[in-house]
Amino acid sequence: MLPALHASLVDLITRTSTDLPPDVRRAMRDALGREMAGSSASQALAIIAENIDQAADVEGAICQDTGMPTFEIKTPVGVNQIAIKQVVRDAVAEATRRGKLRPNSVDSLTGKNSGDNLGPGTPIIHFEQWERDDIEVKLILKGGGCENTNAQYAVPVELPHLGRADRSLEGVRKCILHAVWAAQGKGCAPGAVGVCIGGDRTSGYAHAKMQLFRTLDDVNPVPDLADLEAQIMSTVNTLDVGPMGFGGNVSLIGCKVGALNRLPASFFVSVAYDCWAYRRLGVRLDASTGAITEWLYRDPETPPAPMFEPGTRGFVKTGREKVLRAPLDEATVRSLKVGEVVLVSGRMFTGRDAVHHHLMTHEPPVDLNGAVLYHCGPVMKKAGDTWSVLAAGPTTSIREEPYQADVIKRYGVRAVIGKGGMGAKTLAALKEYGAVYLNGIGGAAQFYARCLPRVDGVSLMEFGTPEAMWHFEADEFPAIVTMDAHGNSLHRDVEAFSGERLELLKA
Repeated sequence: MLPALHASLVDLITRTSTDLPPDVRRAMRDALGREMAGSSASQALAIIAENIDQAADVEGAICQDTGMPTFEIKTPVGVNQIAIKQVVRDAVAEATRRGKLRPNSVDSLTGKNSGDNLGPGTPIIHFEQWERDDIEVKLILKGGGCENTNAQYAVPVELPHLGRADRSLEGVRKCILHAVWAAQGKGCAPGAVGVCIGGDRTSGYAHAKMQLFRTLDDVNPVPDLADLEAQIMSTVNTLDVGPMGFGGNVSLIGCKVGALNRLPASFFVSVAYDCWAYRRLGVRLDASTGAITEWLYRDPETPPAPMFEPGTRGFVKTGREKVLRAPLDEATVRSLKVGEVVLVSGRMFTGRDAVHHHLMTHEPPVDLNGAVLYHCGPVMKKAGDTWSVLAAGPTTSIREEPYQADVIKRYGVRAVIGKGGMGAKTLAALKEYGAVYLNGIGGAAQFYARCLPRVDGVSLMEFGTPEAMWHFEADEFPAIVTMDAHGNSLHRDVEAFSGERLELLKA
């Protein structure tokens, strides 16, 4: 049964995870040229661009969150879809074993990680028959951070800063603008949105996600939707949300809109937000062998131009960075101000959802006094007794808002690294107890893996690889102070002034 299919699918998964398609690369290169040199937005995009090249060079995951693998497969009539589904599952497990996918499939009842990205609903596989002789497989890897910023509106609806959105294309425009504004840096801006007008709650989200399979430079065949997409792209970047939510000129790199019929009683606008690590590729396969006959979105004979010329780098130290060495003391932390770039060295511990929940009722397995706590679920590899880091960018921090203030208070944590910022409760704790929030660059998993040259141990491995508490030795790990120990928050400020910009688009 299709002897080359397994190898073809592993190749597809690997390429999707490690090498951005050319249209996304072009958009990110353009974004880099539009930000003011030396700004936080420019520095963020420089790290992103360097990360894109690094991932392609070593065939490593662009982002440590390799997302929910979603396959859209078209087969000729008579092809055994049951057999193909099994090969897809085997290929996902193999790609996970090779470290091209992070183990992301978690039992929703027990919290146990399957370890191979297989389980009920994982991966997502949709089949469709067509009247061609070959097989088409498209894959999108959409991470949890941007998935959490998806939005669905039941219109008419009142929207902050924009007023009422009615059942019209103007109402849809307002919903899209609101979704991009609300995402701020939590979805790793600059992102792209797929949008569905209509359908029901389920089909609307699915069709919105399908729009993300379109290329960024295509033109919608429906004139009204083409006009809407163009209007969004001509105005949305005036919001000043900017890369990583730091403020800046580029908040969105693409908007693709589709429409489905709906019930008279319902009018949904569904928005699927994808991050800058916009990972989608596809292949055409020989239906008798499963061998790749054609790549979609990329031409393997013409490799995309690198983001930077050989021998150059994206992130260049200026000499103005604050050098930190963990463990940290209160005086050092209170000397930091919002907007400063820091380089962190020394011991660093990871802690995500499971760790934070655990620390509410258990003592930590390590001494956290003065510690740097990194919101990160890395991709790890073990050779013998030695672990190494394959990918290790920051995860979205707001999920830890219910816990973070208590962890800082109880255990003396001095610095938290993540992305997207945190809320009022955490900000108050930073000020009261002398701690700081450092924003890493979301998705820059290869860049940051190189800043973590040594793994000293691991605790709470029963939570699974992404959720365990890893003990890293950091070496000049760059991040930006976005919440300091004096009650200042860049995230709060950007949300406020970008909200004012949003009101200007009310029209």
